[in-house]
Amino acid sequence: MNQSVIKALKLLDLFTEDNEELTLKEISNKADMPKPTAYRLLSALESCNFLYKTKENEHDSRYRLGLKLLELGQIVSDQLELRGIALPDMEELAQEINEVIHLVIVNQNEATYIEKVESTRALRLYTRIGKSSPLYMGSGPKLLLAFLSQEMQEKVLGQGELYYFGSHNPIDRKSLKNELEKIRQEGYAYSIGEQDADTTGISYPIYDHRAQVIAALTISGLSSHFDGDNLTFIKTKSKKTAHAISEKLGYRGAGFGS
Repeated sequence: MNQSVIKALKLLDLFTEDNEELTLKEISNKADMPKPTAYRLLSALESCNFLYKTKENEHDSRYRLGLKLLELGQIVSDQLELRGIALPDMEELAQEINEVIHLVIVNQNEATYIEKVESTRALRLYTRIGKSSPLYMGSGPKLLLAFLSQEMQEKVLGQGELYYFGSHNPIDRKSLKNELEKIRQEGYAYSIGEQDADTTGISYPIYDHRAQVIAALTISGLSSHFDGDNLTFIKTKSKKTAHAISEKLGYRGAGFGS
């Protein structure tokens, strides 16, 4: 573990409501470290916008928390709000269709599962809360990828060969891009056996008040359950749930697939 990183991050804990601004000398004393070491760590934090320098002279410097922390805090707040809003509808959907329900978001260049409601069936899935997976694998991640900008799609898909779990055959990029376009047109994503063998996933977008896709509502289960009238039932209920969650987030448009 990088001790310099840990020491730098611990310096952020020195800033409180009562100590919104600290001098280099104060930080050095509170952290019990030499001023040159403290200055080097503070400079690194400043370069990343975690801190900003309010004053500097030949004798001392003064620092405050930077706006990057506000940005990160807002992201965490939005995720917590999304989970809190979506969970009751996810639980209701799980009771109706008795399949595993996930809430998936984009996190950097991956998809991260931030909420999950289990079914009563004996089914073990690859996913768990906090788990990340490639954006090209599974219905939820692929739905999110489909609604990213063309630039972001190229960034995700442009690095080396792409493989599904357990497969030694590379994914055909042209076919994948065609699939992403189909997802955008139809408004939902469908996958079979891409993350877990013998399982199917179906996902619908969750929109915010700006009509932007911010998450995927993903339903996963044994492929044998996703057939005929039951598939129609699952799609209808899932689409309705995704729309209900979106409306709670301020979305007022249409845009939901069949």
